[in-house]
Amino acid sequence: MHTVLTDSPTEAAEFIKRGGIVAFPTETVYGLGAAAFNTPAIRKIFEAKKRPADNPLIAHVGVSDQINLLVSKISDSADKFIAAFFPGPLTLVLPKSESVPLIVTAGLESVGVRMPANETAKEFLKACGTPIVAPSANLSGRPSPTIWQAVLEDLDGRIDCILKGGPTQIGLESTVVDCTSGVPHVLRLGSVSLEQLREVVPETRIYTPGEKEAPRSPGIKHKHYSPQARVVLIENGRVPADNGKSAFIGVHRPEQQFALQKFCSSVDEYARELFEFFRECDRHNVDKIFCEQVEEKGIGAALMDRVRRAAAG
Repeated sequence: MHTVLTDSPTEAAEFIKRGGIVAFPTETVYGLGAAAFNTPAIRKIFEAKKRPADNPLIAHVGVSDQINLLVSKISDSADKFIAAFFPGPLTLVLPKSESVPLIVTAGLESVGVRMPANETAKEFLKACGTPIVAPSANLSGRPSPTIWQAVLEDLDGRIDCILKGGPTQIGLESTVVDCTSGVPHVLRLGSVSLEQLREVVPETRIYTPGEKEAPRSPGIKHKHYSPQARVVLIENGRVPADNGKSAFIGVHRPEQQFALQKFCSSVDEYARELFEFFRECDRHNVDKIFCEQVEEKGIGAALMDRVRRAAAG
């Protein structure tokens, strides 16, 4: 398969209409999309990414009317979150409609829905004229792509088209909130923080999954975000002695020099740069990546979640 590169949302949407799969930018990371009701096209996503079948996909909508095509019920809490955060980096898990294929939901009776705020994504979704299901546009287990070149690195020849946009504005995947019960539960942390969610629905909680429970959201079961190098968490730029080819990313400048290093002016920048820095370390065959811990509030909580998962991988 030859992967087409384009700047045109309209051209990219034509591949979707023909049953193809397309990588496209959002404000969080690049997604790999297929038409939400086209089961053969959706299977191509799992094949291209080498994605486990028990990992559900998120449906992306361009207009709010499309939400009703995907879900059978919208709870009061979900209505409040939609009013406050759509379009934006928030995914809501809701009871699915009968028309949503079970391949999308990994057999669950619920589906994650979000409305991206990225302008290129909005144009693309409008041109598609249908909801698009999309995980991140990378090989499963790899760091999520935040630039189109990273998509090409992983999926060249495996997908139909890459819709080129700029670097993603946030750099971490969307916050996921389960609104299928009376109390909303945060399944995955993102840039919409627990504090912000509680301003809208005060009883919102963090969810702790059971060991044998099927994952209700991407990013909470399978190995994710992992570079080839070993990831090590450190505090306040204090790096232990290391003789290998190592790298550093954080908000303080450590005393020693590294093969690769990135000093971020803010936690937001750290979050935005993390995944591409992981990939850059892989390109340079770095052995170990020292990641500075930050306070776990706002996007810092999501950032530390991703770093810890990378370290565990």
